[in-house]
This record gives sequence, structure tokens and C-alpha cells, in this order.
Amino acid sequence: MNKQEIVHSFFHHRVGILATMHQKEKVMMPLLERELGISVYIPNNFNTDCFGTFTRDVERPGSQLDAAKLKAEQALLLTKGTLAISSEGTFGPHPYVPFLPLNTEIVLLIDKENDWEIFGESSTTDTNFNHKPIASVQEAIEFCESIGFPEHAVVVKLHESTKNQDEIIKGINNNQDLETAVHSLLGKSKSGNVWIETDMRAFCNPTRMKNIEKATQNLIEKIYNLCPTCSFPGFELVERRKGLPCEWCTLPTKLVKSELYTCRKCGENEEKLYPNGKEKADPSQCANCNP
Repeated sequence: MNKQEIVHSFFHHRVGILATMHQKEKVMMPLLERELGISVYIPNNFNTDCFGTFTRDVERPGSQLDAAKLKAEQALLLTKGTLAISSEGTFGPHPYVPFLPLNTEIVLLIDKENDWEIFGESSTTDTNFNHKPIASVQEAIEFCESIGFPEHAVVVKLHESTKNQDEIIKGINNNQDLETAVHSLLGKSKSGNVWIETDMRAFCNPTRMKNIEKATQNLIEKIYNLCPTCSFPGFELVERRKGLPCEWCTLPTKLVKSELYTCRKCGENEEKLYPNGKEKADPSQCANCNP
């Protein structure tokens, strides 16, 4: 059997519960059903906002992965299913280029039948994530023109840190609603300013939706990495080992020399040398040759 046949056989007749309320199925369902051979089901009235909101009125419990796990576990609890898929996104400054915003998406699969979980991820600076204080409708319009409005929606808040639902207006995607929201909240503002930001919920942000699709594809690629011994899906990268030798002095550098993969089912381990396609490190990356 080829890889797709093995994966489809593994998930034969399985139903995957997709833990979403923000229409992520538009990009996730076609990939999951085609590549894994599962049937995807979206639970009715499933509230993922209780696991955190981008508007910060509900704090996320724990890490990005923690939130994804909570969503998947809750979906399984509600549906009495055994296979769930969830996703979680984060936005913030790039760790190496702080003035650039970074969007990281993870897509998690939990399989209770096989006591197994695996996640894919995708990070990109291709995001319209932005925010600022404004004092007029004109300033709001200028902000919207910079972020791809109305295809991308915005949120207007009385102030940046408010958690009061009456002071947060989400999903604004036309000029009339924008003007109404700004006027309404400016009328309540003591400072003369209100806060505007991009609405980062998936169904309000096509750019983010593309990255969710990429993270889903990464999950599928990881699943298709089969154990060479037992063919169990998700032969997983568990360690990157440094020590790539310098081209000049041959001393080990901090660059990756090999990657260690392991199978969660049979315990098979495999070390793959030179994952970046280079057997020697550039001397500029060597602490001995370029201290």
C-alpha cells in the first residue's frame, strides 16, 4: 500500500470532531477529509470563546497548545467521540524582528482510540494584526484602509483593556456599522479616545484563515511521516541534535547535525543526519573560527 492507503486504512470509518465556532471548517474540512479519509463533524453550539478571545475579555487558560487541547477534549466530551481536531492561533511581535507582527497557528489532532495526539503548525509575518487608539470616525476609516477592510473586519472597544461586553463591538465589516460603533463608544469615553483593532477571529480574517490552512497541511504531512518499522502514522521529530562540524576547523558548532525521530507505538528510533542538506558548517557560524 502507498502512504495514502495506509493513512486512510488507519482512520477507516472514523469521524473527526472539529472543535470550531468560527467557520474554520472552510479550509480544514476539505484537507482532513481528502487526506485522512475521515468524516468531519462540527458540533452544534460549540463555544470556543470560553477558552480565550483575541479581544482579551476572556483570558486564554495556559499556553497555545493547552487551549487547543481543552477545545478538543471538550468537543469529545460533548459528542462522546474518539477523534477530535482543534486549532489555536497567537499574534504578537516576531521574536527576532520585534517591529514585525507574527501569526502562529497550531492544529491539533487527538485520537483517544489509539491514545495518540499530534499537531501541525505554521508561522508567518503575513498578517494584518494591528491596533491603535482613535479619536474620530475619520481616524477609524484610515485605520481600516490599512488592514484590508471590509474583507477583514475590525473591533472597536471603549478602551484597550476593557472586559465589559457592552464596551466591545466585534465583527464590524461595513462603513455604517463602523461609524455607529465609533460614535457610540466615543460618547462613553472619558479620554476622548476609543480603541480599534483587527478582528482576528478566523471567519473575520481571510489572511489568518490561509495560515490555518497551512497549519492543517503541516499536520497532515506529519501524519504521513510513517514509522519505517510498523507504519504507524506520525513518525515524530523529538530532538534536534547540534554539533554540525565547521568546514575549516572541524570543531562542532551550534548548528543542527541530526534529528531524532521516534514512533509512539513501537518505540522505533531513527537518527537522520544533516537535515538541512549540509555536512559542514560555514566558518562564519563557528565560535572557534569566528569568535
